[in-house]
Amino acid sequence: MVSKESCGTILAFLAAITSGFSIFLNKIFIVSLDPIIFTATRAILLGGIFFIFSLYKNGWKAKSFNKVPWKYLFAIGFIGGGIAFLLFFSGLKMTTSGRAAFLQKTLPLYVTPLAFFFLKEKIGKKQVAALLLMLAGTVILSSSEITPSEFWSNPHFGDMLVVAATMLWAVENTISRKAILLGESNFIVSFGRMFFGALLLFGISLLYGKIYLLLSLPLVQWIYILISSVALFAYMLSYYWSMKYINVSKAATILSFSPVITLLLGISFLKEPVLSFQLIGSFIILAAAFLISRVKSETTT
Repeated sequence: MVSKESCGTILAFLAAITSGFSIFLNKIFIVSLDPIIFTATRAILLGGIFFIFSLYKNGWKAKSFNKVPWKYLFAIGFIGGGIAFLLFFSGLKMTTSGRAAFLQKTLPLYVTPLAFFFLKEKIGKKQVAALLLMLAGTVILSSSEITPSEFWSNPHFGDMLVVAATMLWAVENTISRKAILLGESNFIVSFGRMFFGALLLFGISLLYGKIYLLLSLPLVQWIYILISSVALFAYMLSYYWSMKYINVSKAATILSFSPVITLLLGISFLKEPVLSFQLIGSFIILAAAFLISRVKSETTT
């Protein structure tokens, strides 16, 4: 029998692999799409899928749909499924897929202190060492400069948007883990993230008069959205499922493995610049992910 710790760790690594491929694909897709329409359409599609999963898990009984106050699901959706996604894809459109992936996976730097103070998660010496390694890798990555081009028009500003999105995801991850600890299903948490995020994003689309873009999407862009949605579904299913078994700080740190995949794909297929600092940083982050994967999830209470 696989222990809960091992199961959660495997699921988190599956999420990391999925994320690595997903960010690379989304970099290709987002170049020809409006970030608001792209994120809103994906969100409403996945919100519907997770709604069906949630009803199925609850025996098709809507009255037992949620076990936590709705404010949790609203916050998860507006913060993580709405604003953070919008910031991230706006940034991804301006920077390289490799840089965006690495910066997004600094998530543990923000999640870990939040989990320590608000979820009472225990942070051991190995975890602190892994975070310091990750911080070092991030500093090395940030010190490299690249020349703007067609696929990365404003790398510096794009990086800033990705970091802002990552900070918001740290808040959302903490709230999501709290909801799961209170007995909420990971399917319903995922539903709240995407459905309420979609409502916010479509509201922003209406405000800026961009709904017409949705109605005029060509077939190829609908295919992009569907592929991206499938990848995001696989990521969310494995990542939020992992939170049932391991600490959110551990799950978030394991995700640090994914940028290496994105970086290699970007270099191979998008001709993104090969920077020695990025290569060094990738090895450092891999070491951090391996170190944290061997830490047992515990709380201070």
